[in-house]
Amino acid sequence: MPKAVSDLTAVQTGNDISLGFTLPKQTIDRRPLKQLPAIEIYRLIRPADSAAAAAAALSPVPILIIPPSMVDQYSEQGHVRVVDSLKAEDFGPDQEKVAAYMVRTRASSKRESADSNSVLVRIYPAADPIRDLHVEATHMGVVLTWTPPEKTLVGSSPTIAKYDVYRAELDRAPAREGEDQKPITALLKIGESESATYRDTLAEFGKNYLYAVRSVTQHPNLTIESSDSNRVWIAAKDTRPPAAPQGLVVVFVPALGQALAHLELSWAINSETDIAGYHVYRSEQEGASGTRLNSELLLTPAFRDINAVPGRRYLYTVTAVDRSGNESPASAAAPGGVAVENQSAP
Repeated sequence: MPKAVSDLTAVQTGNDISLGFTLPKQTIDRRPLKQLPAIEIYRLIRPADSAAAAAAALSPVPILIIPPSMVDQYSEQGHVRVVDSLKAEDFGPDQEKVAAYMVRTRASSKRESADSNSVLVRIYPAADPIRDLHVEATHMGVVLTWTPPEKTLVGSSPTIAKYDVYRAELDRAPAREGEDQKPITALLKIGESESATYRDTLAEFGKNYLYAVRSVTQHPNLTIESSDSNRVWIAAKDTRPPAAPQGLVVVFVPALGQALAHLELSWAINSETDIAGYHVYRSEQEGASGTRLNSELLLTPAFRDINAVPGRRYLYTVTAVDRSGNESPASAAAPGGVAVENQSAP
């Protein structure tokens, strides 16, 4: 006769109850079991009110029997995990319900263990899973958006207290839509949001991620988390260019001593946090993009043009480049030119 299970646990996620326990390895007289025992899962759903429960006077009934040959499908390293999916009729329309669970194991048809510890779970219908999770890579991280769920299995959803956001890392991007790929990290909670949007500022560009969101509803003395939303993967590559630089100013600096006359350009620093540098362009025609003057990215918002031909009028623009190589639109053009000797700059 196997030893009784003593560490049964039960947790509701969505409309599923996840049961977990350690599979016994010994008999009641501490001898090793010769083979894996069969597992019997029992459940009783009753009113949460003690008086109503006493009036019902019901006994747990078996909801799942796992033969020894299939135990490995439910266990890992000796720990068993079983999911019991609740149905609409399991929830009371007018009164709260409790689900009571108990486990027995059986080494033979005549040798079953004693009852495990009993676990009570107060059950509530969870909000329907989010169906339209959308993710997008931006300068400031990966942005998630979705539509709040409005229903449960039995009616309207109670007020959403918050949303839990989960993320896993993928080894590579799926080759095609719908390809099932095993994450290289577990799907772990990375944050919460009180609204139907979330910005993952810790996502690293160049990596592939899988996201899911669960809504959380508040009930008396506990919260219920929904099942996963649709899972969405993204290659976290920034494809949005920075904003065009602002405040470009061109100042003529006359010759002084050995220093030649030149033009000094300056502009405001972009507000984005991933700016790698800037490019400067010069043109002699309105609307033309012109020629880039710097061979390497400018790390500061300043540039000195020492090759301007005296007497010519130029139009200068500046662009910003982020660390992903995205280049912004050009700034507003600013005119400038080097004065002919003994003349002012135009």
